[in-house]
Amino acid sequence: MSELPGAAVSLAEAPAPADTPSESPSAQRVQPLRRPGRWIVTAVVLVLVAQILHGLVTNPFYQWDRFRYWFLRPTVLDGLLVTLEVAALSAVLGLLGGILLALARLSGSPVLRAVSWTYTWLFRSVPLIVVLIFLYNFSALYKTLSLGVPFGPAFVTFDESRLATDMTIAVIGLSLNEAAYAAEVVRGGILSVDQGQHEAAAALGLPQGYRFRRIVFPQALRSITPNYVNQLIGLVKSTSLVFYVSLLDLFGAVQSMGSTYPGDVVPLLMVATVWYLILTSAVSVVQFYVERYYARGATRTLPPTPLQKARAGLADLRARLSREAAV
Repeated sequence: MSELPGAAVSLAEAPAPADTPSESPSAQRVQPLRRPGRWIVTAVVLVLVAQILHGLVTNPFYQWDRFRYWFLRPTVLDGLLVTLEVAALSAVLGLLGGILLALARLSGSPVLRAVSWTYTWLFRSVPLIVVLIFLYNFSALYKTLSLGVPFGPAFVTFDESRLATDMTIAVIGLSLNEAAYAAEVVRGGILSVDQGQHEAAAALGLPQGYRFRRIVFPQALRSITPNYVNQLIGLVKSTSLVFYVSLLDLFGAVQSMGSTYPGDVVPLLMVATVWYLILTSAVSVVQFYVERYYARGATRTLPPTPLQKARAGLADLRARLSREAAV
């Protein structure tokens, strides 16, 4: 077969395809997506944060020298210990009461459900300061308390005013209030467990108490923990109200010193603010590790700890610097 003149083209002279890259893939660099809006917003936020910090540091109204003087004073530390004691006791008693109320709310007894619902409704409706003041004046309503047959003889009688110390009133008031909110948190966590877990445990013939302790409640804690930690943070801040029942906690100690030293009111309030920030931050750290513990089996990989994040960031920075040096 004859060839047309000029039709034969050597392979060396054939033009390269249009989509053939001029460089090898290893020599090409991926260009990051430009986000000018993000950089503008970041710059504005950094400027605002710098202005706030500059105002805090340079404003003489805060009296940072007096802040340093009061921060570790024995009076303030004694009030801090009272705050920790009240918060710890109220958190434990409130959680136990909340678990009992949640189980009563989920029980098959209409009486238990009605009592649990009424308790939760009542203490979530009444302000905490009203509960504390009411308990503080409880001896005026009931001078003696007794145990016995209703409308009949009393077996044990004791004086309420001797038992109800300021610490007892504060712990009882906070625990009663905390139990109402913890009950809803616990009930929501139990209801979040898949119904198949209940059915599978029942099919195995496991006792009801064992099913709750070993199967249902550990899974419910994944939902309970973050919500209840929010309650704990609110509880730590609510301890400042016990000052109104004559208990000198952290806020009470600051208020007392502020009355004695009127010129140091602002630095004393800053002392209380910083201590509350420290306490709530410590609770948040505990929350992270508790959530991480109960996340086992629910996620493929556990969330990294702050130390692991720092190590990964350093490794990524080293790899980036080595790539730039190689180029």
